[in-house]
Amino acid sequence: MFSPEHMAAILKALPDPVFILTRSGRYAAIYGGTDARYYHDGSSLVGQRISDVLHQDKAEWFLQEIDKALQSRKLHIVEYGLAGSDVKGLPADGPNYVIWFEGRVQALDFPVDGEEAVLWVASNITGRNELESKLRVLSETDSLTGLLNRRRFMEALEEQFALYFRHGTPTSLLLFDIDDFKSINDEYGHPCGDQVIVGIAELCRAELRQIDFAARFGGDEFVLLFPHTPIDQALQVAERLRERVAGAKLCPVSTTRQGTISGGLSEFLPSDRAADEVISRADRLLYQAKRSGRNQIVHNLSDGKVSAVPA
Repeated sequence: MFSPEHMAAILKALPDPVFILTRSGRYAAIYGGTDARYYHDGSSLVGQRISDVLHQDKAEWFLQEIDKALQSRKLHIVEYGLAGSDVKGLPADGPNYVIWFEGRVQALDFPVDGEEAVLWVASNITGRNELESKLRVLSETDSLTGLLNRRRFMEALEEQFALYFRHGTPTSLLLFDIDDFKSINDEYGHPCGDQVIVGIAELCRAELRQIDFAARFGGDEFVLLFPHTPIDQALQVAERLRERVAGAKLCPVSTTRQGTISGGLSEFLPSDRAADEVISRADRLLYQAKRSGRNQIVHNLSDGKVSAVPA
């Protein structure tokens, strides 16, 4: 058996900090936290309450998690971030990056100073979070343009389709591609073609709101999704984008050819049974734009009729 002195030394040597927190949020004891890469000495917290250290919203969150652990009596695992703005007494112009932790919270079987209490082990997972974030971005975005890839866009489309049928909020979708893109590649080379694609992606970003979605759907094909947007408003955005593409010099080595786009603009309809139907309708409208002379947006109105906005 370890002596009390040995047990105290073991607890003190723990790399991650271990907090004994009462139901009311008082720091009853702190052990460990010796990994100096991630943690400062927290001994000054003993005797204080969470509400003395953190601003109200964050302090209330900790109290709620303590209560959950006490209610369940099982191991309770949470991930949370702490920024300088969460901590009282720090200068307003100080660093405000978020440090991420995994908290493993276990109710104790005995009271501490007359209160129920938990053991809270805090492990710094900021590095893991950053890696997961980078991997998530790589799995969801197109490597050339930085727009969403097809898979992630289809997930977003399904989500917006469900919201449309739940709440009836108007939603529109634009599918377009680059006119005569093969000729651009053949005449000026694939690096020029890539520059045209990247340039159009940048023009898309400039026209879209934060709630909109933009994806490179494949090759020279793009798709934009406009939540909370009836088709007449989406048409204004689509037309601005078409005009900006037609007026931009997207490839520096091109002397005679300017990129133009043709698109099909479709609105979610009550008769749609699946999100794929919206894509298919926009695709048909896109090819109608091609047959009608290119450099134009063809759209279906909410009454089902089809119209073209020519160049």
